[in-house]
Amino acid sequence: MQERANDTATGGPEDTPPNDAGQAGNDDHGHADGNQAGWPEIAPVDYWEDRYSGSGPVWSGRVNRVLADIAGALPPGRALDLGCGEGGDVIWLAQHGWTATGLDISPTAIARAAEAAREAGIPGNRAQFLATDLSEPGGLGDYDLVTASFLHSPVGLPRTEILRRAAGHVAPGGHLLVTSHAAAPPWASALHEKEHRFPTPREEAEALALDEREWQVLVCEVRQRLATGPDGEPATLSDGVVLARRYPDATRGDA
Repeated sequence: MQERANDTATGGPEDTPPNDAGQAGNDDHGHADGNQAGWPEIAPVDYWEDRYSGSGPVWSGRVNRVLADIAGALPPGRALDLGCGEGGDVIWLAQHGWTATGLDISPTAIARAAEAAREAGIPGNRAQFLATDLSEPGGLGDYDLVTASFLHSPVGLPRTEILRRAAGHVAPGGHLLVTSHAAAPPWASALHEKEHRFPTPREEAEALALDEREWQVLVCEVRQRLATGPDGEPATLSDGVVLARRYPDATRGDA
């Protein structure tokens, strides 16, 4: 999934809705926590499968810029990408020394991600993908980096619960990175997109309910990036970024 506002209207380092899943590409599963009036009433897996049902890719395959900037400054280790979509972030991580796992609600997105990794020549033990319910993934261990980029969805998903559970899989000394839309793109046309209120980074951090005795919030800010709209018009998009580090001596609770 993944509802992202990308560098281009069709997806990219930061895919946004023209369409976005953190699972299916990078859709804003964040809508699950807000007023969903006007959003489609459909099971999340059915929505995202339909979204990926076309013959061509939904996203550009490029890494999300925030992830590249932040993960590029960290020592490689084990990484988990929530709502990996067609695998762009996981592939980038694997190419930069990480052992990465991508989770998405859409089996079609996962199949495309696995194929993209094979075409990129990435061994299966460096990039793995799993189609699963993000609310109850099961079988996960500890990771040095857990990331969720534009985990928004126009259909109901318990986004806050998903992110809180994900935080439980960050190893001591590891990082949790949440990147989200801070505002709708200028070309948004649907009324529910224009009027949707996106959480601020501070609200995002507070919703995670991270124990201050175990976590240090390193980044909590809005970042700007240039993008190109569906008609070729230049635009500046705003992304909310929250990066937290689990203290090395923290004890991992049950996820």
